[in-house]
Amino acid sequence: MQPGLSMQIDAHQHFWRVDRGDYGWLTPAVGPIYRDFGPADLRPLLARHGIAKTILVQAAQTVAETEFLLSIANDAPFVAGVVGWVDFPARSTVAAIARLAENPLLVGLRPMVQDIADDDWLLRADLAPAIDAMVQLGLVFDALVLPRHLPRLLVLLDRHPGLRVVLDHGAKPFIRDRRLDPWRADVAAVAARANTTCKISGLVTEARTGWTVADLRPYVDHLLQVFGPERLLWGSDWPVVERARGYDDWRAAAKELLSPLTEAERLAIFGGNAERIYLALRGRKS
Repeated sequence: MQPGLSMQIDAHQHFWRVDRGDYGWLTPAVGPIYRDFGPADLRPLLARHGIAKTILVQAAQTVAETEFLLSIANDAPFVAGVVGWVDFPARSTVAAIARLAENPLLVGLRPMVQDIADDDWLLRADLAPAIDAMVQLGLVFDALVLPRHLPRLLVLLDRHPGLRVVLDHGAKPFIRDRRLDPWRADVAAVAARANTTCKISGLVTEARTGWTVADLRPYVDHLLQVFGPERLLWGSDWPVVERARGYDDWRAAAKELLSPLTEAERLAIFGGNAERIYLALRGRKS
């Protein structure tokens, strides 16, 4: 890597082992990703694209899975940080966060809001102690939300202005239906809060089968407009992306979508922003 240039970071990837049994969504219905995925599977893809580090993100709503991911990260040098899970409303959660955060590889936490039946879950008052603990420890809140959750996320942001929030997958806009509204206005309102950033990830799985760059462009262009290149991060969402033509095609599409930007802006989205947002406040060095 040349001096002064940020390394490339995949800001959103997963590992899982099916026999753990705590992935409620991971069934034979998901097809090619219904199998184990670990560092040996991802390493060749990272090498092919010159990606040095990753952010490993939870996929099960258990603390045990977070501990499983931290153990993998301890042995996989390319994993720069782990975004885990805790039971946010539970009385014991502040202690659980403190214990997990003793491992410097923990860089954030993610409730799987998209899978929670209560659409108003983000408005719960009993989330406050866990969120306050996250702020104190420098942990990022990954927001796995759908478009309908964005107005609730705004309330959470206003209640906790010190919380750094990363919006996963652009809040999963309606790409398959080629519909921009009301996502367009709601995501712009989220972007207006200075403590928010957004991942350009997971978009191809929201698109139609046989997606094209043109299908994705209106959504990526809007995210660029409202967040700016200094608050966007690229992530593969691997291995989920294997359901939508795979890592290589998504990486190539992202490069084409971001080609009008300056080299410095592209370097930020493909690595520098993830390093700053996830690692700096935890004292991690990539």
